[in-house]
Amino acid sequence: MGCGTLNPTIGSAGHLEALRAQPRVSLLLTMIFLFTFFFYSLSGSSCDPQLYGQSAPTLLDYHQPELSPGRMNRTRDLPHRTLPSHSTYGTKTFPQAIIVGVKKGGTRALLEFLRVHPDVRALGAEPHFFDRCYDKGLEWYRNLMPRTLEGQITMEKTPSYFVTLEAPKRIYNMSKDTKLIVVVRNPVTRAISDYTQTLSKTPSLPSFQALAFKNTSTGTIDTSWSAIRIGIYAKHLENWLQYFPLSKFLFVSGERLVSDPAGEMERVQDFLGLKRVITDKHFYFNKTKGFPCLKKPEGRGKPRCLGKSKGRPHPDIDHRLLLRLQDFYRPYNMKFYQMTGHDFGWD
Repeated sequence: MGCGTLNPTIGSAGHLEALRAQPRVSLLLTMIFLFTFFFYSLSGSSCDPQLYGQSAPTLLDYHQPELSPGRMNRTRDLPHRTLPSHSTYGTKTFPQAIIVGVKKGGTRALLEFLRVHPDVRALGAEPHFFDRCYDKGLEWYRNLMPRTLEGQITMEKTPSYFVTLEAPKRIYNMSKDTKLIVVVRNPVTRAISDYTQTLSKTPSLPSFQALAFKNTSTGTIDTSWSAIRIGIYAKHLENWLQYFPLSKFLFVSGERLVSDPAGEMERVQDFLGLKRVITDKHFYFNKTKGFPCLKKPEGRGKPRCLGKSKGRPHPDIDHRLLLRLQDFYRPYNMKFYQMTGHDFGWD
């Protein structure tokens, strides 16, 4: 065989062309992979908790309070607030306590107050599992929960649970030992607040009077309107008592959360079996907003208030119509007082 220049055959040329095509094929496959990845990343689930009302950071990455000294020994120099959402410290469990109601009663304030406690780990957004997303399954629900260490409790809040017919049975099937917190408020004021929130999103909404009354001259109340129906607390509670005894409930006064937040939080902490950590040192009353804001107990730092959606001015409503609403709710309120053993002073 000679040592002259090699003349490539037809087969060799095909092989070289294939080698040149490989980078183009790899680029095409990479583009297809990236397109598929971004498509599925952007198509969120209809049961994504962040879609329901509360715009918030990653579900497991909210403000994390420091651990109590007793638990710091078990985690050394790793306080709970430094744990990232993907941390392997702690476990995800079903909530031992749920704030189940009611809408515009003060549930957001209560949740934010509770999250100050070092032994409470609460989901910030409303998962709506037991009313809208139950078909996702309990494992899906548990995976939403923040990780907890020994001695901490897991919580979530979805105020629409209280008026959802299926919710009591579903929660009972998860755990019959679940503690249930219901934040209630004068149903007349609650209905107006509910309307005000909806009006802020839908400026073309009819007047409160037009929605609340079938006939303003006769004073007939339209109980089909959700803003009115939610305030019939006794009726909704009857449904819950078919599954849970009264001892599993704590009824929190929305009015007292404003006028005496520390006092009401004492009751909440006792009910949850927590040490009374949250005290009057944590609160500052904001006169402009008309409700308490959180501050550091040492008095340092700027108070942390609820968002702009809280404390909206209510529309003016004819006083006679308000009296008619009070008359409508009175028998339901009386029954609710009897059922709970607590007079909330709405009449």
